[in-house]
Amino acid sequence: MISAGWGEAIEELSRRKLRTLLTLLGMIFGVGAMVAMQGVGEGSRREALKLVDSLGLHNLIVEAKSQSGDALKEARARSIGLTVADAQAALDVVPSAERFAAEKQIKVLSVFSDGGHADAQIEGVSPDYFQLASQHLELGRALNANDDASLAAVAVLGHQAAYELFPDGKPLGRLFKANQTWLRVVGVLADRDLDQNKFEGVALGGDSNTVFVPLSSARARFRFQPMEDEISRFLLRINDPSSLASDANVLTQLLDQRHAGVSDYRLIVPQQLYQQNQKTQRIFSVVMGTIAGVSLLVGGIGIMNIMLANVLERRREIGLLRAIGARRQDIVQRFLREAVVICASGALIGLLFGAALAYAIAAFAGWHVAWAPVGIIISVVACTLIGLGFSIYPSRQAAALDPIAAIRDE
Repeated sequence: MISAGWGEAIEELSRRKLRTLLTLLGMIFGVGAMVAMQGVGEGSRREALKLVDSLGLHNLIVEAKSQSGDALKEARARSIGLTVADAQAALDVVPSAERFAAEKQIKVLSVFSDGGHADAQIEGVSPDYFQLASQHLELGRALNANDDASLAAVAVLGHQAAYELFPDGKPLGRLFKANQTWLRVVGVLADRDLDQNKFEGVALGGDSNTVFVPLSSARARFRFQPMEDEISRFLLRINDPSSLASDANVLTQLLDQRHAGVSDYRLIVPQQLYQQNQKTQRIFSVVMGTIAGVSLLVGGIGIMNIMLANVLERRREIGLLRAIGARRQDIVQRFLREAVVICASGALIGLLFGAALAYAIAAFAGWHVAWAPVGIIISVVACTLIGLGFSIYPSRQAAALDPIAAIRDE
């Protein structure tokens, strides 16, 4: 049941429907803008975290630079390129390094089975690759050290590659041909459903459409060009995330020394990429939050405006109430209740409007939406506080009216 005071507030506002609606719009747009900004911002943060997790938030990544022609010959005169020995040296020298995983890209000629053909990449990987790259298995097993040591002709397929090669959904134990090599499927990766193939300019890799083979098998069974890097990249897992920056410096010095100062590699620190992304996101959030805050302030000014107009129109009513015993506090509460009704209504409608706006932006721009309860609560509380803050002055003005002068007012 709504108390008499709140019922009177709703009834009083309903008498002036157009004026109340125009006042509500300011609060609706303000809350809607804040809610939409929160939803898009949180969605962007979670998507960035998912993307950087595919690189390994606690990894250091070293990639071989692509070179050809005279530049490659000049580089090879001083450096043999990126090697497994580089990764092993990094594990031995970098203070917080706990393990590494190496990866070698293989030029694809064809990948097919008796059930289909796949436009897939082929990667040779060391046993720890799947764990360091945050890959999870859907079927079968991962590649292990025995596969690598025995040059086993086995493979783990990405989710899409498995479907294209074996549409019947039964790939385990079956054979397919990659270039000129027959391989047996021992596992299939779960689909990570990454919507982007790059994060902050760094390629994430098409793991869903990739064939993974043991690194030693790849080196022994597939053909490579002269002067190619032994590996395409390696991931170095750091057990102390706080030391990533200092460990990156140590790794750079080590590789510069081993490569005789030749800049034939690049170092990627996923944690720094994530921090850079979030710094940009925070700037966006501050700008959008400021715009939403201005909208709320405009809404608050609108509430003050309508309440001042109401005080002028209801002078006789206020005078009569004071004459029959109403205290100044009662008059203040009467007008504040009306303000609360406007703020609460504006906040609730603004939540719905903001959610719809966030999903509309996401659909148009291809962004993601996620919700954090704290952000929504802050939006509603900010709306209510601003509305009440702008209502205090008109309420006191009403309570301060001289009852006799108010009753005589025409």
